[in-house]
Amino acid sequence: MTDNVIVVNDLRKIYKIGTIEVRALDGVSFTIGRGEVVSIMGPSGSGKSTLMNTLGCLDHPTSGSYVLDNEEVSTLDDDQLAGIRNRKVGFVFQSFNLLPRQTALANVELPMRYGEAISDRRKRAAEALESVGLADRLSHRPTELSGGQQQRVAIARALVNNPAILMADEPTGNLDSKSGKEIMELLLNLNKTRGTTLIIVTHDPTISAQTQRVIRLRDGKIEEEEL
Repeated sequence: MTDNVIVVNDLRKIYKIGTIEVRALDGVSFTIGRGEVVSIMGPSGSGKSTLMNTLGCLDHPTSGSYVLDNEEVSTLDDDQLAGIRNRKVGFVFQSFNLLPRQTALANVELPMRYGEAISDRRKRAAEALESVGLADRLSHRPTELSGGQQQRVAIARALVNNPAILMADEPTGNLDSKSGKEIMELLLNLNKTRGTTLIIVTHDPTISAQTQRVIRLRDGKIEEEEL
């Protein structure tokens, strides 16, 4: 029996604009196995961002079921959803989203400040930075780091709570080709060595080609899945 970390069944997200209904997600169903590397692709307006927000527990679906790490999350209220998000989801964004006045270490500690009190959070943050090759950059601020190094800090921050899934939204979009290649190698290596489930939202076919499976969306529906 497959150990699925994500089970989505007939997921729908409907936005109402006046009398018009926009079906951002229209009956989406799929599973993602624990430790799998999956990319989500589709044209603008296909529902990629809505799906990512739902999988990342940033938004509620209108209807349908979403089970994350054996827990039904589609019916949770905002506070419960925030707790699940902090414990079970790590985010990596195109724009890094680091606090500019804080050191790399302080940025990585941030997710632990919103959870339970953790006496060794500084040690865990340092270990996370070491795992992404930044053991010698703990006290550096974002302005003192290259784009690739900033993204490594963001990845360390996403991993520090040992999430069930790591979601990366165009993680190489703001990087030059060399740095982008290094970041993809890092993400894939983390999947290999730690078993981290990796979900990448991307427009780039060279990125999706490195994943184990591609989910293509169009008009809020799954157009096809490619192995």
